[in-house]
Amino acid sequence: MSPKLAACILALALFLVTFAVNLQAPLYDLYVGDGAMGATAVTLGFAAYVAGLMPTLVGLGGLSDRVGRRWPIALALMLGATATLLMIVAPGWPALIAARVILGVGTALATTSGAAYMAEILGADRNRLAAQVVTAATSLGFGGGALATGLSLALQGQTMMPASYLALVVTAPVLALLALVLPRVDQPRRVSPLRLPVFPRGGAVYGLALALAWSTTGMTIAVVPLELAADGLRDWSGLVIFLAIFVGFLCQPVARRMTNGRAVTLGFALVPAGYLILLLGVQSDRLALVLVGTGVSSAASYGFTYLAALSEVGRRAPEDRARATAGLFVYAYAGFSVPVIGSGVLADWFGLGFALAAFGAALLVGTALTLVVWASSDTRVHG
Repeated sequence: MSPKLAACILALALFLVTFAVNLQAPLYDLYVGDGAMGATAVTLGFAAYVAGLMPTLVGLGGLSDRVGRRWPIALALMLGATATLLMIVAPGWPALIAARVILGVGTALATTSGAAYMAEILGADRNRLAAQVVTAATSLGFGGGALATGLSLALQGQTMMPASYLALVVTAPVLALLALVLPRVDQPRRVSPLRLPVFPRGGAVYGLALALAWSTTGMTIAVVPLELAADGLRDWSGLVIFLAIFVGFLCQPVARRMTNGRAVTLGFALVPAGYLILLLGVQSDRLALVLVGTGVSSAASYGFTYLAALSEVGRRAPEDRARATAGLFVYAYAGFSVPVIGSGVLADWFGLGFALAAFGAALLVGTALTLVVWASSDTRVHG
């Protein structure tokens, strides 16, 4: 099999694994139903994903170094199909929690092994290109799942079994078999299957930058749709979630032409600016501002910051790429989940508007502190 074909199959596998992650997002409020937990229930269902992902990143981030890259990717695809099938068979709050945990495990397995595998397929001298392919595939996946379900609901009407679910359940097993016949270009090592993440020296600022960026994405995916639903704009939630990621994908070719340091610096400016525009749109019931703000923050979250961070940790730890990727995603998903859970609690106590504004203030403070630390350190990379 040619490297180009192998890279395409791997990219498609990474796309489908991440496609499954936000597939259920447009139906969150229906799964929760009339329960008394309100926003907390939705955000906890969202954060259950991280409960499966974090332990897998921390304990099994280097699993593919031991068993090879193909098996974790195939397993991740089957876990995505299993989680989606569970939502078809038993739609509701308990199934959503279980499915999100399963999806978290699958995402951790696929992203750590997939990032390392892509670099090995394309060659060590094409690390930047490998990072771009991985970020493009996963960005389209994360955004595409929510959009596909939104479109399915628009065509089918309200249903707990949208066509997007059925498409994934059918496609994932086929792609899992294809993943197992990919060329074995890696060299499995006789190491413990339980391996902690690696945090390369000087890479912390890239992890913090991605945590801040993905915190806005988490809020956009989990909390903003609640406010849209309250304003009678529920049908737009799938598009908002898609834009929260897809605009970043469109920016990746531009980011690739920049140094990692400059791309992250631009991300530091775009993330709070985009979120403040989004917040203004939510508070004033202006959908256009919500969409613009989502797009601006997305440019950093899945464009400049994501690509630069993934490329940089790979450059700093070429011999431990899978574990370094796991370390980066520990930062990213801490940012992705903790603000969402906290905002869900605040929303039930003080209202959604207060929760969104409180997060905006925390985002500005966190960005400022990270920039101060970066400016006073010797870890900046501009070349």
